[in-house]
Amino acid sequence: MTGKKKVNVSEFLTKYAMVIALVVVFALFAFLTEGRLLNAPNMSNLMLQNGYVLVMACGMLLCILTGGNIDLSVGSVICMVGGIAAVLITNVGFNPYLTIILCLVAGLAVGVWQGYWIGYVRIPPFITTLGGMFIFRGIGRIILGNKTVPIQDERFLNFFTKYIHIPGLDDGGAIWSALVIGVVVAVLIVLSMLRTRRERAKHGYRQNSFASDIVRTAVIAALIIYYSYLLSQYRGVSVMLVWVVAICLIYNFITSKTAFGRYFYAVGGNEKATQLSGINTNRIYFTAYANMGLLAGLSGLLVAARVGSVNGNTGNSFEMDAIGACFIGGASAYGGSGTIGGVVIGALLLGVINMGMSIMGIGDSIQQVVKGGVLLIAVIFDVVTSRKAGK
Repeated sequence: MTGKKKVNVSEFLTKYAMVIALVVVFALFAFLTEGRLLNAPNMSNLMLQNGYVLVMACGMLLCILTGGNIDLSVGSVICMVGGIAAVLITNVGFNPYLTIILCLVAGLAVGVWQGYWIGYVRIPPFITTLGGMFIFRGIGRIILGNKTVPIQDERFLNFFTKYIHIPGLDDGGAIWSALVIGVVVAVLIVLSMLRTRRERAKHGYRQNSFASDIVRTAVIAALIIYYSYLLSQYRGVSVMLVWVVAICLIYNFITSKTAFGRYFYAVGGNEKATQLSGINTNRIYFTAYANMGLLAGLSGLLVAARVGSVNGNTGNSFEMDAIGACFIGGASAYGGSGTIGGVVIGALLLGVINMGMSIMGIGDSIQQVVKGGVLLIAVIFDVVTSRKAGK
């Protein structure tokens, strides 16, 4: 049936609650920090400091979709993979590019190991990954010899942390390539929205009013251009940001545009019905955790490159940031619902809170209290709205 959906204020507030919360929190800390939050270096670091969270959260979302399951071992995998990279590059003198491949394989191997027990033997994910949290943290410390190992190889560091610089365009005081990239991305977002509306109209699907879609898209495009302008006034676009955006786009495509991606939602919605429909649910669980191991391995490389060293505490509690980003971003505690877009919102919300309180000089203890409170409120909101919807 064709037609335009009527605007319902209650549904609008429920659907965009976390987006509204992000805007409010951002504005609040911009005021409390007297505008320092909006400084170009801080805006650049906001994404870079939360890059590993976004990468891990993309994998964590697939785990959560299968029924509210989580992976507690990812922080330890980051330590182990980062330790392998640091020792091979610094102590052994191994080729950095081969090291990157080996580290990704190591992360995938961890995911396959845990995915086998969870998917095919059906050991509860909480128990399996809790054991993994201790096992891989211990292995990481053994590899590092309980020392801090630096990484100074420029080839490895540049592969993840170098800033894009276009000769001629970026030779002056500003890095204009960042603004050009932002404008191109904004135009692509607008074109994507128009194409989506055309396809939905062609198939007779109901959709939002054109005014609603164009306003939302215009706001997103404007924010991207503004953020790109800030980057152009600092150091430009980091390769790490490219990595993070690429991962988010890939997993957004998988979860929203492919049949395989919809299987994760189906398993979380009703596993028995999914089995009866002919879908191999064991393989879905296995894939979710194998994928999580691969992304944890990539996150380990990102963290090692950004910090420039690895020790036995690297990655400590990172899994909580990834889990928090998913639930704050709207993933259901019962599984079956959640989006990559929501994950990005959740990670940015946590990032703004962390950065804002750090600029204000608020200690880590208070920051932990605030982050925990935000997570609890998000889950309570999900449970209450699910009950009202009769789920």
